[in-house]
Amino acid sequence: MLHAIRRLRELGARPSHEQRFLRRWLAGADPRDPSGKREVMWPKRVEEELSAIHGELDAIARVEERVESAESGTRLLLRLADGKSVESVLLPRDGACVSSQVGCAVGCTFCMTGRSGLIRQLTADEILAQVVVARRADPRLRRVVFMGLGEPSHNCEAVVEAIDALALSGGFPHKNLCFSTVGDATIFDRLLQRAVKPAVALSLHSTFLDKRSSLVPRGARIEPRALVEAAESYARATTYPILVQWTLIEGLNDGDDELEGLIELFRGKYALVNLIPWNTVEGVGYKRPGVERARAMSQRLHQAGILCKLRRSAAQDVDGACGQLRARAEDGTPLSRARPAPGPS
Repeated sequence: MLHAIRRLRELGARPSHEQRFLRRWLAGADPRDPSGKREVMWPKRVEEELSAIHGELDAIARVEERVESAESGTRLLLRLADGKSVESVLLPRDGACVSSQVGCAVGCTFCMTGRSGLIRQLTADEILAQVVVARRADPRLRRVVFMGLGEPSHNCEAVVEAIDALALSGGFPHKNLCFSTVGDATIFDRLLQRAVKPAVALSLHSTFLDKRSSLVPRGARIEPRALVEAAESYARATTYPILVQWTLIEGLNDGDDELEGLIELFRGKYALVNLIPWNTVEGVGYKRPGVERARAMSQRLHQAGILCKLRRSAAQDVDGACGQLRARAEDGTPLSRARPAPGPS
């Protein structure tokens, strides 16, 4: 249960009070009704504590740095109440990308986040606070993707609690909430059992088990074909196509062998393949493929009847790959392209 809701309940709030408070907070509004309209009469003990609860919510996640990217929105470094930091992104076209963990245990070799390992799980409150920050910055916000720091399936209970709140109290359509995962043997069945069934993005990166295991060393060792079949079964049950995330790395997974493997795996599948040229991370010996190669792969998939999009790497123009902003802040590297966060709203 969300901490604020537990506090309200202990103070004698009824379900109608809890829902109204939650709806206003998730909308980025002040749950205390500063307009004075008093649409709902709060119990006396609740009203006495509303300001304190509101202050606690504002302290969950505060914007410490923001980096503007001309290509892919605004990347935010958020400081949590215990001093730990996470990243979220204000995406173009009214979206937000949020984190589910501080760090990550999967250890993807191409990702800055995985280099720190898992530091701790985020609570549902901390996940939702990122959405509130995003909604205050952009009231038009209508989609949330769980693709920031961390592996959502490793913090599943907190993530699905946040998803439930966003869908049932935050006004987000189910299909506009996207759960990104490297996949395991149970995650698709677990999501199907929920009242709110989000869209799912599968981080695949290779059609060969051994290569994928080297790229995603602490992910579940499952044959890519089995993962794709489980993901597509979920997609057909929910009527949202499975989103396939494929980080393109020169000489590693951009060859004809992988291209033919993709065609074999996804021909006739209810899926959208996203090809994402690798976002350069200092000290990692990978390279981005050339633009022409990336385009040629996308065209070949289209010719094979597979829905495919060639994506821009997020925040490449500001060295802002997932985890880089946090890493620079943690080691004291100046954030030369960042601008100070605005004061509290």
